[in-house]
Amino acid sequence: MTLRINRQTVWLFDLDNTLHDAGAQVFGALNRTMGAYVERELGLPAEQANALRRHYWLRYGATLLGLMRHHGVKAAHFLHDTHNLPGLERLVNGHRHDFEALARLPGRKFILTNAPRAYAQRVLGALRIGHLFEGVITIEDMAMFGQLRPKPDARMLRVMAVSLGVMPSRCVLVEDTLVHQKSARKVGMGTVWMQRFARRIPTGGQHGGPTVARWSMAPAYVDRRVRTLRALLK
Repeated sequence: MTLRINRQTVWLFDLDNTLHDAGAQVFGALNRTMGAYVERELGLPAEQANALRRHYWLRYGATLLGLMRHHGVKAAHFLHDTHNLPGLERLVNGHRHDFEALARLPGRKFILTNAPRAYAQRVLGALRIGHLFEGVITIEDMAMFGQLRPKPDARMLRVMAVSLGVMPSRCVLVEDTLVHQKSARKVGMGTVWMQRFARRIPTGGQHGGPTVARWSMAPAYVDRRVRTLRALLK
């Protein structure tokens, strides 16, 4: 598939490790708060809590989905408790040249993140780029038939495109996580794999990025690999 970029393009930008370096500090803080949540709410020792947290992340694409399905955890409680990070704004950093390119990129631009809205708004505020986006689509918006369906749920991606008033083929997902790219391609979206921050995530962790071997891959469902947003202007 060849990307056709023009003023009719609808860009869907992931947030963490796509627009800022979450792997440097933020993901470490989230792993700690999620681990503490599972320990406390399920009454598990730390080692078992972390193993279960990772198991659910691998199986469902999000720890929260496993906790909801098997333990009756309420999404709002989990999201507020784990993402209420004191001093988050001091942990967030991005690249000015990327944001300048983002402002020049033709088309409509949205944030599409599995993070909760309050967290996403804080990160965008810290980066001072919220004004560049027409909307912010967060995990609270990714519900179908009364159940959360966050990325990489392909049905959610299709329905979301319809809610924006466009065919999926008009959308381009810019994302650091390959499994999300694969689902986007299934529904006909264009795909851009952002690799700038991938090596800085501990491989194998809950929020682990691609390994070095996968870093050099060019999966068939990825249209372009970039390390800066400026590359999208070329």
